[in-house]
Amino acid sequence: MTGPPVARPGGVLAGWAGIEEAEVGRAGFERAGPARAGAEVVRTGAMREGSAGDHGGGRSAGGPEEAAPARRPVPPAVVDTVRDQLRHRPACAGDLTPVVDRALRAAGTLLGPVPLAQAVRAVADELLGAGPLQRWLDAPDVTDVLVNGPRDVWVEQAGRLRRVDVDLGAVDDVRALAVRLAAAAGRRLDDAAPTVDARLPDGTRLHAVLPPLADGCTALSLRVVRPRAFALAELVASGSLAPALLPVLAALVDRRANVLVSGPTGAGKTTLLAALLSRVPHDQRIVLVEESGEMLPDHPHVVRLTARRANVDGAGGIGLADLVREALRMRPDRLVLGECRGAEVREVLAALNTGHEGGCATLHANTAADVPARLEAMAALAGLDRAAVAAQAVSAIDAVLHVRRGGDDGGRRLAEVGVVGRSAAGELEVATALRVDAAGHVRTGPGWPRLADRLGLTSGAPGGGAVVARSRAPGTSS
Repeated sequence: MTGPPVARPGGVLAGWAGIEEAEVGRAGFERAGPARAGAEVVRTGAMREGSAGDHGGGRSAGGPEEAAPARRPVPPAVVDTVRDQLRHRPACAGDLTPVVDRALRAAGTLLGPVPLAQAVRAVADELLGAGPLQRWLDAPDVTDVLVNGPRDVWVEQAGRLRRVDVDLGAVDDVRALAVRLAAAAGRRLDDAAPTVDARLPDGTRLHAVLPPLADGCTALSLRVVRPRAFALAELVASGSLAPALLPVLAALVDRRANVLVSGPTGAGKTTLLAALLSRVPHDQRIVLVEESGEMLPDHPHVVRLTARRANVDGAGGIGLADLVREALRMRPDRLVLGECRGAEVREVLAALNTGHEGGCATLHANTAADVPARLEAMAALAGLDRAAVAAQAVSAIDAVLHVRRGGDDGGRRLAEVGVVGRSAAGELEVATALRVDAAGHVRTGPGWPRLADRLGLTSGAPGGGAVVARSRAPGTSS
C-alpha cells in the first residue's frame, strides 16, 4: 500500500492570487524530502548533516542532535521570485530545482549540485512546508513540534520533550505560518474560525489556535505521521512490545477478535493498531473511519472515510457516527474506527454485535480499568444508559490493549491486555489478562483463561513457552 490519498494537493497555494488549486501537481507534495516538494531535491545529492546552523534555527538547547537534510540560507528576494513564478506556473511546484536555480542566477549566484539542493530545500520549506520548523518535521526521531511563541519552540525527539533554538520572527509571522498550513489542508483559519484541526497533504497532523483564544501568540502543534506502518515484529525489536505478547496479538488478528486499543495521548495507540491491521489477510477488505487520516496500515485493500467539520454557517458536517453507518454498507471484512470519542460508540458497539468480527477502535483512557467509565460517558451522549452499554460491550469487545508511555527512556509500550466482563454487582469492568511489569516480564491476571480460550491459546503463563498461537501467515484466509 502506498499510503493514504493525498488531500487537496493545491491547498498550500490556495492563498495566492490567481492560482487554481486543481492546477498544482500532486508530485509537489510527495513525501520525498523537506516540505515534501520535488523528488528532484533528493536526486541532486542533498546530504544529511549533523549540525544545525542553517535556515533560521534548529540547534537544540542540548546540542545538535538532528538528522534532517541540510539547508542553505536563501535571500528573501530569491524566495519572492520563486513565489511569483509559482503564481503563474503552479505545476512547477512538482520540481523546484530549475525554478530556484534560475532565480539564484538572476540574483548573481551560481551554485553546484549539493549547495543548490540545500537551497531548494530551504525555498521549499518557506513556500510549501513549515518554514524553519520543517527541518524538525523531517528529523526521523521527532514526533511532535510545538510552538508557543516566535522563539518558544519545543520538539518531542526520541520520546523526550525539549526546547530548541528556532526563530520564527514575530508574532504575526507565526500566525501567517499557521494560516498557510491550514490552507494547505484545505481549511480556513482566521478570526471567524480561530481554531483548526486538520491533516496536511503529507499526513502531518495540524492543530492551531489564534489569539485571543491563545494568549499572546498563535499556538501551533504539528504531529508527524510516519509514511509506513510497523510490523509487530518491529515493535518487539524496538521494545514497544514484549516478545511473549507477540503470539497473543497475532491470535487476536487471526481469530478475528474485536479489539479496543486504549491509552493516553501520544502513547502509540495508532501505531499499535496499524501494526495489527497490517497482519490482516490480504483478501479481506478494511474500511477505516477516522476524524483525520493518520493510520497507515500496510495492507493492499483499505478504504478510508474521513469526517468533515461543518463550515462557518454550521452546514455540511459529516460526523464519525454517520461514517460508521455508511461503512456498514460497504462490505467491510474489518470495520475500524480510528478514534472513538463520542456518540459514535453506539454505532460501533452495534456493528460489532451484528456479525462484523475483527473490528477495532481506539479510545483515550488513563488505565485499562478506566475503559468502562469512558465507554459509559461516550454512550451517554448517544442516549444509552449504563445497563445498555454493559450488555453491548460484554458481547462486542473481546480484548482491550492498553498502551502507556514513560519510563527512563520515554518510550511507548503495550502495558496491559484485558478482557471485558461484568463485576459481581453486574457493572461493566475490564479484568486484567496479561500485564507487563517494569522489567518487561509478562504476568497473567484473572482474565487470562477467558482470553486464552477465545484465542485458542494454551492457558499457561506467557513467556515460558506455554503460549502457543495456532496462527497462520499474513496474506492467507482462515
